[in-house]
Amino acid sequence: MQIAGIITEYNPLHSGHVHLMEQVRRRLGPECGVICVMSGDFVQRGDFALVGKYARAEAAVRSGADLVIELSLPWAVSSAERFADGGVQTLLATGVVTHLAFGSECGDAGALMHVAQVLESRDFSHRLRARLSDGVSFAAARQAAAAELTADAALLGQPNNVLGIEYCRSILRHGADLTVLTLPREGAPHDGALVEGVHPSASAIRALVEEGKREQALSWMAPAMAQAYRQEEEAGRAPVLGQRCERAILARLRTMTEAEYAALDEGREGLYRRLYEAGHTAATVEQVLETAKTKRYAYARLRRMVLWAYLGLTPGDCPPAPPYLRPLAANESGRQILAEMRERARVPVLTRAGSVRRLDARAQALFVLESRAADLYSLAYPDLREAQGGRAWKDGPVMI
Repeated sequence: MQIAGIITEYNPLHSGHVHLMEQVRRRLGPECGVICVMSGDFVQRGDFALVGKYARAEAAVRSGADLVIELSLPWAVSSAERFADGGVQTLLATGVVTHLAFGSECGDAGALMHVAQVLESRDFSHRLRARLSDGVSFAAARQAAAAELTADAALLGQPNNVLGIEYCRSILRHGADLTVLTLPREGAPHDGALVEGVHPSASAIRALVEEGKREQALSWMAPAMAQAYRQEEEAGRAPVLGQRCERAILARLRTMTEAEYAALDEGREGLYRRLYEAGHTAATVEQVLETAKTKRYAYARLRRMVLWAYLGLTPGDCPPAPPYLRPLAANESGRQILAEMRERARVPVLTRAGSVRRLDARAQALFVLESRAADLYSLAYPDLREAQGGRAWKDGPVMI
């Protein structure tokens, strides 16, 4: 049986996401399985997911996925490179995935793999260091250095191509036996405007929610996602907006030491000093980000550093590889895949949180960290009566 893996956030799920799953089955056959590795309660841009992970996972299964597995927190809220590597390693750990499927602006798997090979070369590393010494942003330096080695470097200028290239780099590093299946992305570009009859962007839907345009936002979500959103809303658990935790985030930033800020600066470029000063003076999270930002540092990187501070995460909390697999939702086919995974997976499959106590210390430490993050996420619920702590130890996958 061919099984395609999709690495995603579904924040929120929309018609473009459903279209990709449909196209995968059109390419691989209607009997192929679809496993989604999905970010949990926090997402890669350094923000709270609009709706909790179990609701989004259930919507995904009702929209075409067979099984949804959580992308563990340290990878879910990291750079594109680490996000992609965590997703690929999670798919490899299942022991059953044969294809990696994703959308890209170019729709050319060979071109993306070629650029990945260039970025993995020693020649590229030397050129990148030279470009970074010019003081430009990492993204600009990377594309300029790649352009000296390949005419395909322009692919690095488009966000979905970039993520696809990072998937390919991870496959190369791990010598993974995964067939890359990329389909041309259709619809609005990342952060693009909403146009009737065109697949939307998730960021545009989130913007509608934040602007209070609830009905418009719901109309752009996939039907199962809209239903899940309404159910979570009625329960007082949606929408989840980071602004509700702004005072808590600022309190954390103001009480952190300079050494604690330094621990967040993986590049050791001194960025933490700017964030340290801003974190102890600014009166809003937005002011923190605006004060710390320079043309060299991506805004998303600063947002992630602030989120890591709030969650009490450090780069050292990210193990070399996911120590367990945590299913979030499955249908009947997904349950069959889970049964096969129990025989073939490289790491334990946790359908009951209590089973983590039988794992090694590193796995237990990661689960405790993820449980704490889930408790902090719930503090952004509209109804605080729903924000009881310790739910990560009680919740289990949604079986449909």
